[in-house]
Amino acid sequence: MGCGTSTAASGAGANGEISSFPDMKSTRSLVAKHVTKEKWDKYHEHKTATCGFTLEKAIACAVQFDNQHVGLYAGDWDCYKDFAEVFDPIIQEYHGIKADAKHTSDMDFSKITGNVNPKAPIHSTRIRVGRSIDGFGLSPGITKEQRLEVETLMKSAFSTFKEDLAGAYYPLTGMEESVRKQLVDDHFLFMSGDPNLKVAGMERDWPEGRGIFHNKDKTFLVWVNEEDQLRIISMEKGGDVLGVFKRLARGIQTVGDSVKAECGKEFMLDEKY
Repeated sequence: MGCGTSTAASGAGANGEISSFPDMKSTRSLVAKHVTKEKWDKYHEHKTATCGFTLEKAIACAVQFDNQHVGLYAGDWDCYKDFAEVFDPIIQEYHGIKADAKHTSDMDFSKITGNVNPKAPIHSTRIRVGRSIDGFGLSPGITKEQRLEVETLMKSAFSTFKEDLAGAYYPLTGMEESVRKQLVDDHFLFMSGDPNLKVAGMERDWPEGRGIFHNKDKTFLVWVNEEDQLRIISMEKGGDVLGVFKRLARGIQTVGDSVKAECGKEFMLDEKY
């Protein structure tokens, strides 16, 4: 289930890569608008250093499907630099931002003074973020070895969690049926089979290197190597948004601190993106 592209309308090189400008089925996608023949000719032979990712792989969904609005996936951090002439205008148009825009993030929950009325009929609250560890590929391009290394790293990190964040990790590989059923009943289990994820390269080597951590109260979860390297989730019954956000902020900090203690690496963050 790798990240492939159709070569029916384009010439293929010696390594199976498209050598001529691809015929994109998503003709109205941002990829079709911004990946010109000139850019293709300039970048299509380039491979990124972290994962060997290519422009062909990045635009695979826009080539194979006719329903993409964007159609672009980054295989590693290098893509944003190496293919900046493609990624920058697409990101800017999609988000409606200017070229000099800066990404800001503030997880300081002490700045939040209000909350949802406790009498409001809210069944549950969930807040989640994606995080990736610097030095490893992103889901579309991460190598099998890197994915397994991320999982091993996170297993060690999870074992250091304390108090209300402490819990257990459940790898998808070799998962017992009783555990699988419980995770399904809890609506925690992520599944394979999404056509976009397959073509984008995110379901290669399924289910190796993937799994789910949750704390004892099932209010703090981390998905490992799904669409993101890490999907960090805080949730609980009712509408206590502030409480859920506080736990999320603590959880993100705990994950980050544990990862850094294990391997010296930090989250993949950039003021531009």
